[in-house]
Amino acid sequence: MPYVNIKLTPPGVSAEKKAEVIAGVTKVLQEVLGKKPELTFVVLDEIEPEDWGIGGRSVAQQLDRL
Repeated sequence: MPYVNIKLTPPGVSAEKKAEVIAGVTKVLQEVLGKKPELTFVVLDEIEPEDWGIGGRSVAQQLDRL
């Protein structure tokens, strides 16, 4: 029973894109590891860019530099 937790930062993560990610991850686990889709859990957590840090700076700060 796989449990996959994916953390994402918005924006641009629509309900349709989330559904694609869930379906794709489930399919990969089925094809590569032989896992049953009905027993595969995929959880998507959206983390606000200011609540996630990389290299001592928030993702929001990193994006501001781009």
